[in-house]
Amino acid sequence: MTSLDRKLFRDLWRIKGQAVAIALVIATGVLLQVMMSGLVASLTETRRAYYERNNLAEVFAPTVRAPDAVLDRLASIPGVARLSGRVVGRALIDIPGDPVPIQSQAIGIPDTGPEVLNNVYLIRGRLPEESHRDEALLLSGFASAHGYGIGDRINVTMNGLRRSIRIVGLAQSPEFLFVAAPGEMVPDPARYGAIWMRSSALAAAYDMEGAFNEVLLSLSRHASREAVIAAVDEVLAPWGGTGAYGRDELVSDRFVSEEIEGLATMSRAVPPLFIAIAAFLLYIVVNRIVQAEREEIGLLKAFGYTNREVGTHYFKLVLLIAGAGALMGCLFGVLAGRAMIPIYTTFYNFPFLVFRPDPGAFAIGVLASIAAASAGSVFVLKRIFALTPSEAMRPPTPADYSKTVTFRGTVGRLLDQPTRIVFRGLARSPWRALALSAGIAGGMALASGMTTIYGSFDRMMDLSFTVIDRSDATVFFHTPLAEKAAFELGRIPGVITVEPFREVPATLKFGRKTHRGSVSGMIDKPELTRAIDDKLATIPLPTQGLVLGQALAEILDVEPGDVLTVEVREGRQPTLAVPVTRVARSLIGAPAYMRLAALNDVMSEPGRISGAHIRVDGARADAIYRRLKDMPTVAGVSVSENARESLQKLMDQGAGSARYIMGAVAFIITFGIVYNAARIAQNERSRDLASLRVMGFTKGETAFVLLGELTIIILVALPVGSLVGYALSFAIARGFSSELYQIPAYYDPFSHGFSAAFILVAAAISGLLVERDLNRMDLVTVLKSRD
Repeated sequence: MTSLDRKLFRDLWRIKGQAVAIALVIATGVLLQVMMSGLVASLTETRRAYYERNNLAEVFAPTVRAPDAVLDRLASIPGVARLSGRVVGRALIDIPGDPVPIQSQAIGIPDTGPEVLNNVYLIRGRLPEESHRDEALLLSGFASAHGYGIGDRINVTMNGLRRSIRIVGLAQSPEFLFVAAPGEMVPDPARYGAIWMRSSALAAAYDMEGAFNEVLLSLSRHASREAVIAAVDEVLAPWGGTGAYGRDELVSDRFVSEEIEGLATMSRAVPPLFIAIAAFLLYIVVNRIVQAEREEIGLLKAFGYTNREVGTHYFKLVLLIAGAGALMGCLFGVLAGRAMIPIYTTFYNFPFLVFRPDPGAFAIGVLASIAAASAGSVFVLKRIFALTPSEAMRPPTPADYSKTVTFRGTVGRLLDQPTRIVFRGLARSPWRALALSAGIAGGMALASGMTTIYGSFDRMMDLSFTVIDRSDATVFFHTPLAEKAAFELGRIPGVITVEPFREVPATLKFGRKTHRGSVSGMIDKPELTRAIDDKLATIPLPTQGLVLGQALAEILDVEPGDVLTVEVREGRQPTLAVPVTRVARSLIGAPAYMRLAALNDVMSEPGRISGAHIRVDGARADAIYRRLKDMPTVAGVSVSENARESLQKLMDQGAGSARYIMGAVAFIITFGIVYNAARIAQNERSRDLASLRVMGFTKGETAFVLLGELTIIILVALPVGSLVGYALSFAIARGFSSELYQIPAYYDPFSHGFSAAFILVAAAISGLLVERDLNRMDLVTVLKSRD
């Protein structure tokens, strides 16, 4: 080991506290990089493998009823590699002791031979036998939520008739990675199920013998999906085809894609901030060491060491700290990624999910850390190269503070001596104070901005369930019924208010932009479910025209006054030209509102409704839901309280816990900045502080002089960071909002206070550590040192 290497390790030991603090900041950035990139790679690769192994269709084409002979015409469409017709239908599962009927989907599987597309992944048990029409597979997540096992029987209502079905196997499917009841965005395996039965048994239940109501297609390698979809729609049009769509519009796939995209955005945006802050801290530390060791640098050069050797010595110091932090980040990033896997297996039904770190993330994290640290050290190395031995061995020229702020007159008399020393120190080094304040403000902004976003989920929940949707439950019908169905609901004892609606599937187009969704028909003056503006006021529905949700308006890039092309996918399937009159604030989904009467007029089906929002007497709620369960026309009931509880569970176990992670992130950033700033100030002013002690200043007054500047810097940084975090929260909210859900950004006092509390705690710990060493300072040794 050379003499310079021994000196290197002595220097590291002397600044071990600062080195550890900087390494932790770097480690946090690399940890997030490795964890998020690994989760993106794991989710993407697992989804791809799951889809390929189970042959998930690339195109789904629902229809009302088409004979099996139509499959030959569909198979002849250029670009179609494989296809499979099947029977699907809505079903209600009767859970003993639960008054609310559980919505589910019944899916047919071939009577003989393996499935061509959308293969079932069998977890336990066996497939149903063709000769036993009462056998079925049950979605494994639903079975676990309700305690069902092999051999149990469940009561299921299909097409208005109740049947008893025996469970012979538990299964999963790539169609159901994300399981949520229709009309809800929160995954809850207990509130929505899937049942697989042999095609002959399911066809008999839904009057589909010799027919199908959905076709699945996979495409050849160079096929045009759009051309295939257009051809499929043309073939199925006479049979009630409601519009084919691609795999990316499958609800399950869209939710997983949004999660992957959000993680990828975070992995690109957050880690660079940590690495930049670490580079800034390394620059300050190494710069301070070089300034303090001017004489040693001169002696080294006088004894024959070259600029390259001396510069390499200090560059090694930077690389060791950056490398140690990067390696810690890689290790803890893998551990954090593995710890996150149970969360994803809870909310997404992957049969297997293993955290596989992305090798590129390790390379990017390590190289970016070293590159950023090296960039900061370049300026210090230039100063080393410029020092000649004769100049380095002389003390630096004292700074001229004659033109800085002085505290004389009234102000000087009002301030005591330690306070004047504090303010003079700030006035003499304004740029350093501003740089430190900016770093602390950055940590505050990141923490407050991110915690505000997670707090916005609570606001989204409150607005969704208390302002936009004020109903107790929503009742869905199998097919559109006459308005008297709403009056029948109102006659049920305990039902207080009934508000009918109509939901019509449609494809909305504007220019070259297209959205597959639906048009919601609402009564003239809705009270239970409303369209609201940014001020939370009800938007009156026009006699003609559409009111679009904000997310849908952004997807189609339309403004009030534009005319949309609406291709209805129900009934006669008319194509309409409808103007956009207003844009409403929406938090869940991408709705398009229209007056119920106007929607029925364009459909040429006056007086039709597809469901109703209801308010009920809480004391009679169970009896009401049991009666709805026995009504053959009811396809499902969504209880608002259940949806809210599911969303709260998601917040408590999933995304909501991230606010505490961001608090820890703020702690690490602030601790690294404040601790290093305090240490640097202590080392730079140790002789001055010792002189103050000799002149009669107490330990407390001396600590006040040292830490008073940092206190002012932190107090200035907090409001600045809060303002920047407020602006940052809007940018983050916009980046993470999607068609599925919109995050409302606003000023959240709790989030900003929460972040500030973490920063103050970090600052207090840093101050206590520095004060402890200050109290242990050997005055004689310090005063013997030369300037």
